[in-house]
Amino acid sequence: MERADFGVRDRTIAFLRDLKERTGCRGFTVGLSGGIDSAVVTKLAADAVGGENVSNIFMPVDSTSRADYECTERMSRMWGTSFKTINIQGPLDDIVSLTGSTERIDIGNIAARIRMNILFNDARRKGNLVLGTSNRSELMMGYFTKFGDGACDAMPICGLYKTQVRQLASLIDVPEDIISKPPSAGLWEGQTDEGDMDITYENLDIILDALDCGKDPKDVVCESISLEDIQRISARVSAMSHKVSPPYRP
Repeated sequence: MERADFGVRDRTIAFLRDLKERTGCRGFTVGLSGGIDSAVVTKLAADAVGGENVSNIFMPVDSTSRADYECTERMSRMWGTSFKTINIQGPLDDIVSLTGSTERIDIGNIAARIRMNILFNDARRKGNLVLGTSNRSELMMGYFTKFGDGACDAMPICGLYKTQVRQLASLIDVPEDIISKPPSAGLWEGQTDEGDMDITYENLDIILDALDCGKDPKDVVCESISLEDIQRISARVSAMSHKVSPPYRP
C-alpha cells in the first residue's frame, strides 16, 4: 500500500478545482462531524476553492460530546469556512416514533439520512455540490448508510484507505487531536468503527489492499492477522458490494 503524499494532496485539490469549474457550482457543502474524514475533505476543499466557498454543517444529537461541538467550530475558524450547527434530535425522535424503530442501527441510519437531507438542502440554496467523506475502507466494507453518508455529488477521498487518510491529514495540518481520535460514525454514544468491525483499521487496510491487488490471502497472514480474519473481511466485502453498485434493474 502506497503512502498518501503531497502528490495525492495536489491531485485531489486539482480534482476539486476542476469540478467547480466544470459544473459551475459556487462551492462545496460538507458535513463536519469532528472526525478525521470530514476534516480532511473540508481542508482539501478550502485549499482548492477558498474557505469562503465551503459550507460546513455540524449536525449533532443530544448524545454528541461537547468536544465535537468545540473542535468542529475551531476547524471551521482555522480554515475560513462558513459554519452552522443544526441539532437533529427533534426530527430524529419524530421519525423514530413514526417508524417504531428500536434497534440502534436503524436509528443510526435514520440520523444519517436526516443529515444528508440537510446537506443537500444547503447545497441547493447556495449553488454548491455536496462532498462525501467516505474513504475506500468504508466503501469496501459497506460501512456507511445508503442515501445517508453514502449520498453525495463527489467523493474526494474514496480512493484512499483509512490509514492513508490519516497520513494525508498530517500533511495538510489537520489538528492532531482529530487525527488521534478513535474513528466513529457518531451513530450512538460510545460507538466506534473498529469496535463495529472487530478489527483495527491498520489490519483491515492490509487485508483490503491485498484483496484489491489480487494477492493470495496467505501472503498477509501474520501475528495480528489470521486467515479467519481475511476470510471474514473478504466475505463482508463481497456481501456489501451492492451498496456501491447502481440500483438493480430487470
